[in-house]
Amino acid sequence: MDFISEALLSSGPFSIAVSLVFNILISVLGFIPSVFITAANISVFGFEKGLILSYMGEIAGAVVSFWLYRKGFQTFKPKFMKNRWVKKLQKSQGFHAFWMILMLRLLPFIPSGAINLTAALSKTGMMIFFLATSIGKLPALLVEAYSVTQVLKASDDIRIVLILLILVISAVYYLNRNKKKGRE
Repeated sequence: MDFISEALLSSGPFSIAVSLVFNILISVLGFIPSVFITAANISVFGFEKGLILSYMGEIAGAVVSFWLYRKGFQTFKPKFMKNRWVKKLQKSQGFHAFWMILMLRLLPFIPSGAINLTAALSKTGMMIFFLATSIGKLPALLVEAYSVTQVLKASDDIRIVLILLILVISAVYYLNRNKKKGRE
């Protein structure tokens, strides 16, 4: 987060553009959590402006990812998407696709990159994807921004405990996932 905050602070009048570029890159890569850019935005711009900027960046990143994935992965059908909701989205279009994307955005345990990629590989149109993403990302981003604000206010000891807790939970999840894959 410090790297991103320093980049934003040192970019002067271009700091908003730099923030948006970071958000788009994070979204296109698909595996880096956006919480780092959200934390940097709130740290540099304050809660309200940072939240608005993060929201705009998340939407821009999702739309750019959708477009790039659609252009780049037309023939590629990933097999890693085994979630039943994600599979349904891949086959949906129109009003049904809108609701599927919206519901997936509201579920905290489904990575945004997986939703972007699946929607791009479906029959979903750009406008439906944009609308559902715009609505669905707002509640999650509000929770993320509030959490980030509380962590930024916390003492260093609490931050270390939170980081260790996140690492342990991630390790358990990763090991459990690999254990399940080994049984299949």
